Amino acid sequence: MAKILIIDDERAIRNTLRDILETEKYTVDDAEDGIIGLEKIQQTEYDVILCDIKMPKMDGIEVLDKTKEITDTPVIMISGHGTIDTAVGSIKKGAYDYISKPPDLNRLLVSIRNAMDKSKLISETKVL
Repeated sequence: MAKILIIDDERAIRNTLRDILETEKYTVDDAEDGIIGLEKIQQTEYDVILCDIKMPKMDGIEVLDKTKEITDTPVIMISGHGTIDTAVGSIKKGAYDYISKPPDLNRLLVSIRNAMDKSKLISETKVL
């Protein structure tokens, strides 16, 4: 079963995403800020990470930068305050995808599936 980490400071968003993803049979973990999220990334292997951009303590772009130093796990950025520049910037920094809030559920699920396919491909390449 695929494991997904949700990093978002809004409890309602975390809970909604958790409910949706668990209905789709994913195992879900969450963190209320980037610092806790990074601790979980260091302790647990995830198939996909969903990360909000605007958060207190550490924003999502910082989390993305530090995550890329730790793991190859695909990161999907989510934001309700983003612009085209924010989306392009996060992709250039290594995000797998960018989805605006509130997320279109079909688009989110397709992006997660595609990111997991990429994650499996990376894992298989490392074995070879």
